[in-house]
Amino acid sequence: MNSLHRSKTMENERVRIRNVEVLSDDWYLLKKTTFDYRRADGVWQTLNRETYDRGNGATILLYNLERRSVILIRQFRFPTYRDGHDGFLVETPAGLLDNASPEQRIRAEAEEETGYRVGDVRKVFEVFMSPGSVTEKLHFFVGEYTADARAGEGGGNVAEGEDIEVMEVPIQQALMMIAEGEIADGKTIMLLQYAQLHLFGVGANRGLVTDI
Repeated sequence: MNSLHRSKTMENERVRIRNVEVLSDDWYLLKKTTFDYRRADGVWQTLNRETYDRGNGATILLYNLERRSVILIRQFRFPTYRDGHDGFLVETPAGLLDNASPEQRIRAEAEEETGYRVGDVRKVFEVFMSPGSVTEKLHFFVGEYTADARAGEGGGNVAEGEDIEVMEVPIQQALMMIAEGEIADGKTIMLLQYAQLHLFGVGANRGLVTDI
C-alpha cells in the first residue's frame, strides 16, 4: 500500500456515519447527519451536521484582451436581501451542472445569461465555496469573447425567475468595484483577481462601466 492510499484509508477510518435524516427535499436537499469523528488525539466524538446539497456548478469570466474588458451580469439574489443590502449582485455567469459536464454547462449558461456564444473555455480551478454547510463544488472557467460572438440578448431563463442585466466592464473598473464593495460575490472576486494576475496584468486601463 503506497503512502497516499494509506493516508486516505486512515482519514476514512476517522468518520463513522450513525444516522442521516432528511430535513427538507424541496428546492434542494437538506440533511442532518449524526456521525462519530475520531479526533487527532484518538478520542471519538459524536457530532451533528446539517448539509445542503444543491449539486455542483460552474462559472466563467468572459474577457476581451483588446478591449481590456469583461462581461458581468447583475441579478437579484433573495438570500442577500437583508441587513440593508438591496439583493442585486454583480456576478460572473454561473449555473448548476444538472448531469452535464462542467464545460458543456458553462457554455450553455454563458449564452443563456449573457447572449455570448463561447468557443474555447479554459478551466482554471475548482473550489468548495462554503464547506461548512454546503456540499457544492464550483468549477471555474475563463473564455474570450468578441462582439460578433453575441448570438442573443441573454437575460437568463424567465421560467426560473431570472431577470439578468448584462454589462461590459473594463477590467480596472471591475477591480475598483471590488474595492468599493460594488462587487461582493465570492466567485466573481476570485475570477477577477485571477484575470488581473494571469490575463490582463496589473496595468489595466481605467474605464467606466457600460451597460450592453
